[in-house]
Amino acid sequence: MQNTSSTGPVMTNASVAHDDQARSTRLLSKLALIGPAFVVGAWQFGPGNLASAIEAGSAFGYALIWVIVVSTVLMIFFTDMSVRVGIAAPSTMIGTIKQTLGKPIGVLAGVSVFFITLCFSVGNAAGSGLALSMLFGGSAVMWTLVCTLAVAFILLVRNVYRMVERILLAMVAMMAFGFIGSAFMARPDWGAGLAGTLPSLPVGSEILLIALVGTNFSINAAFFTSYATRTRKTTASRYRDTTITDTIPGIVAPGIMTALVIMVAAAVLGHTGERAQNLAQLANVFEPFAGPVGSTIFILGFFGAAFSSMLANATAGGTLLSDGLGWGGSFDMLRTKLLVGIILTFGLAVVAFAPGSRIQLIIFAQAMTVLVAPLLGILLVLMANNKLLGELRNTWWQNVFAIIGLVSIIASSVLLVLSLTGVVTR
Repeated sequence: MQNTSSTGPVMTNASVAHDDQARSTRLLSKLALIGPAFVVGAWQFGPGNLASAIEAGSAFGYALIWVIVVSTVLMIFFTDMSVRVGIAAPSTMIGTIKQTLGKPIGVLAGVSVFFITLCFSVGNAAGSGLALSMLFGGSAVMWTLVCTLAVAFILLVRNVYRMVERILLAMVAMMAFGFIGSAFMARPDWGAGLAGTLPSLPVGSEILLIALVGTNFSINAAFFTSYATRTRKTTASRYRDTTITDTIPGIVAPGIMTALVIMVAAAVLGHTGERAQNLAQLANVFEPFAGPVGSTIFILGFFGAAFSSMLANATAGGTLLSDGLGWGGSFDMLRTKLLVGIILTFGLAVVAFAPGSRIQLIIFAQAMTVLVAPLLGILLVLMANNKLLGELRNTWWQNVFAIIGLVSIIASSVLLVLSLTGVVTR
């Protein structure tokens, strides 16, 4: 009897320890799913995102926060569609497009993503060089060259995706702490911020609104998530966990940070109507509340946004065009890396030779991305409804949000064309 009673508690403790270990294992297993959507988030939260958010807050106060809210919700649905394609489709996104819609459409999709990444590369290159120039002095073009070479070196290393993913996750965390802290130091009007979630279109905000949509509802970033998901070898059984631990927080995080930046800019410069022409003007947004430290926090965050986007943007553009041309969708292929080099070189060249304000150049380049976004949006929705996905196909209510997203993208593209042709003036 004594042996029986003495053994009971030991077995109970062992069982508890086993249960704790099992829970820890499940938690770690879920945390291991974090990655693809956070990479997309790092891509979204680039220098164009920051520049357009600060200009939105300084020129129009809290009025354009609704654009971030709507864009974030739609981005979650489109990223989720891409995740499901990455899990269930028999081939890559573009490979599946070729299989179901024909090779020319697949090639066109790859070229479209490549065009968007070329536009993004301008903002990333300009932003990274400007930030380091302000921190350490010297020519912004020289620092852009340094950043370009650094990204090229990282992407030449074997097993590139996991390395890129770790760097981007660290930078997203740094930006989150920096901008959330700065937002609370600025003491914005939270009531006015809440009112800004109601849609409105201030006169003269058209190009800026398009830039905000282009950065926060980034179809090419959503498109790329399927490739990151395939690289992680995520299975259908892990789809729900992936949604909770990666897709939703990975997209919501940059949306919250963007809204906070708009609120800070509105609190500091609210309704002045001024448009930032250089990084120093952007950095000064935080200085009245945190002194020189606030300016440094902003510049570090701006660099993190630019450099992390530089990595993700170049990787995605090279990979998807390579797949579109039939060279395969691998990160580590030599042809893919050559295409990555073209994207990086293009951004460097535009920064070196384009005249005028770099900040306005960044905003305009972001706006240009919506020109081909409708095609990618339509293709992504079609693939998410493909019978090859089985139980992971779009449901009716997911298609409702997909249609709303497509309407938003097409409207932004039409508004951009009208603005560029002078029908709508800025």
